Amino acid sequence: MVLDFNSLYAFPGRFERLFEDFFKPQFSDGRRLAYPPLNLSEDETAYYVRSELPGLPLDALELTLTDKSLVIKGERPTEQGKYYRQERPAGFFQRVVALNVPVDRDAVKATLVDGVLTVTLPKCSECIPRKISIDVA
Repeated sequence: MVLDFNSLYAFPGRFERLFEDFFKPQFSDGRRLAYPPLNLSEDETAYYVRSELPGLPLDALELTLTDKSLVIKGERPTEQGKYYRQERPAGFFQRVVALNVPVDRDAVKATLVDGVLTVTLPKCSECIPRKISIDVA
């Protein structure tokens, strides 16, 4: 009988991975689904935070801009009745978006249209890249 010591040492690692995979959420990338879901993007002039909040009343939503983050928090009311399946989350939620870039704090705007919250964070004018002309001497 030949013992393969490499496979003996590999077994605990395989077992741990199997155990971790069993308790992972069933999403393709293995990350937990956070609520509300966010999209972060930018263009030449601003950063955008877009979040899906269907059916949430405006008075149930609070936005706070600090020096280093944007905080989106609120509470989705619990609908009454007998449920056979409940996939839409209810209750308190909070998302913190780290801002590792300077923004023009006085020009930040937020809109809620068709259940999509859009927060526009304009880039500070000093941070926007600009072209420099080259003079020929």
